Amino acid sequence: MKQFKSACLLLLFFVMGSQLTFAQANHTPLTIRHLYGKFYVYITYGNVDGLPYPANGMYVVTNKGVVLLDTPWDTTQLQPLLDSIQQRHHQNVVLCLATHFHADRTIGLPYYATKGIATYSSKATQDLCITHKEGIAKYVFTKDTVFNIGNVQFQTYYPGEGHSSDNILVWFPANKILYGGCFIKSTATNNIGNLSDANVVAWRIAIQKTIQQFSQAAYVIAGHLDGYSVNNLAHTAHLVNAYLKNKE
Repeated sequence: MKQFKSACLLLLFFVMGSQLTFAQANHTPLTIRHLYGKFYVYITYGNVDGLPYPANGMYVVTNKGVVLLDTPWDTTQLQPLLDSIQQRHHQNVVLCLATHFHADRTIGLPYYATKGIATYSSKATQDLCITHKEGIAKYVFTKDTVFNIGNVQFQTYYPGEGHSSDNILVWFPANKILYGGCFIKSTATNNIGNLSDANVVAWRIAIQKTIQQFSQAAYVIAGHLDGYSVNNLAHTAHLVNAYLKNKE
């Protein structure tokens, strides 16, 4: 009887341990990395083929609050990100801008709106979010737009179709920081990534326009994986060209 109880206890501990491991794999805590000055990259994780996969977002601390680019992919990290920003910088997030309609960019928009954060996207992104039942921003813009939040100015830029038809970039001219979202691929990967909504032919043209437009960039943040150098631009062009050549 004792052996049976011991075996049951071992089985229970094994199951509990397996469940904890599974939960940890699917809800990896966010990571915040200092980029430059008042700029920070934050990393959360989604599930890709049963494994956690990192997504990059960014925030900048202004003297009128924090600007957040994209939302955490993992909804369990939506509030922890706000809490971490408050603890680190003693500032609230005042604006959140999504760079395209996929869930790794938009899933937290409704939640952040309930927290009094002004949520923004392009009209094209909002329309696609409605169609695909993704998180919807409260406010929209219909063309490249300049934002002034406190002492920080940034502008949106639509390069053309690429990873998705609505993907936009965000440029901080005073700091020469380009936030590329999933339109830009990291040098840490040789995989062009999710093409379910992509226009790769248009992407080839759009990435060349982007390289010319932001040749002075000092930092370029890709949507996924490590590395924030300007080399991400040329690497994206390489991946797009290689994909199209392989399709010939």
